[in-house]
Amino acid sequence: MANDKQEIKVNFPEKLQGGVYANNMIVTHNREEFVMDYLMVVPPAGAVTARIIVSPGHMKRIVAALNENMQKYEQKFGTIVIAEEPKVDVGYKQ
Repeated sequence: MANDKQEIKVNFPEKLQGGVYANNMIVTHNREEFVMDYLMVVPPAGAVTARIIVSPGHMKRIVAALNENMQKYEQKFGTIVIAEEPKVDVGYKQ
């Protein structure tokens, strides 16, 4: 069977190449989409560093990709210890 995948060239904007840091995430959803807000929280303040909005079908693929990569990471570097829950209440309104 022929490979029907199309190659797409992706432009990576210079302002995004350094990435952003987040130490907290808030996820909300409705019927049509998931909204993931990534935050940098250092008491007494915090800020949203990125917002990602995806369809439910794409969210499933994201979760699968994250699980696969976490397994690969742990095979190579050892078990990841779950971080303790932050002891701050993020008063965040969308």
